[in-house]
Amino acid sequence: MNQAEFYISKRTGKAITEYKMIANGDRIAVAVSGGKDSMALLKVLLDRKTFVPIKYHLLALHIDLGYPKSVAHQLEKYFKQIDVDYRIVKAQELKNTEKGKINCFWCSWNRRKHLFQSADKLGFNVVALGHHKDDIAQTILLNLFFQGEISAMKPVQKLFNGKIKIIRPFLYVEEKMIKRFVKENKLPVFECVCPQASLSRRRTVAGIIQSLERICPEVKTNILNSLKRINKDYLL
Repeated sequence: MNQAEFYISKRTGKAITEYKMIANGDRIAVAVSGGKDSMALLKVLLDRKTFVPIKYHLLALHIDLGYPKSVAHQLEKYFKQIDVDYRIVKAQELKNTEKGKINCFWCSWNRRKHLFQSADKLGFNVVALGHHKDDIAQTILLNLFFQGEISAMKPVQKLFNGKIKIIRPFLYVEEKMIKRFVKENKLPVFECVCPQASLSRRRTVAGIIQSLERICPEVKTNILNSLKRINKDYLL
């Protein structure tokens, strides 16, 4: 195990243990888009199966919304190469949607819809998402700046009366370490084909956080911890 993998596996284990993300016998569908975060999460959860005492079953689950440059074929080859159970769901949402309505929110909403429906249909009670520390810190600021509310991505979230549980094992993992991990392990990465990706508000907020890190290196940790340190005496 190289240094990056040791770092990520240790922090992943901390999040899993602290929030009781995985139980013995869980059937976990890992949402694999083809991006670095989901590819790294799949490998880490696969590797951890070999030495953790908890036994769980993994499925690599990819939702193909019908973009012209689909990565489904490349992912299928990779899934077979690493010998992991997988399922590729062809949703073809793109054909039935006006071009002007396609944006990051549309893409995320439709992927999630098919992801949860497919996991339930296939008999998987846990869905693992590759959101990392940077994503969660950005989401807190996005909700604050653009929605006027204080909220975040939860490490564990139960849906449909507890039928499906979402987990985010990379809660304590920074994006820069995922990039290093992917490079050191030579994982294939397939970039987002959405033409709107470079225009998202998330990229803007990521730039703000990056600028703040020059002054306060712990800014992402502080943003996350702020939701655990609510001073009710100073709220409206």
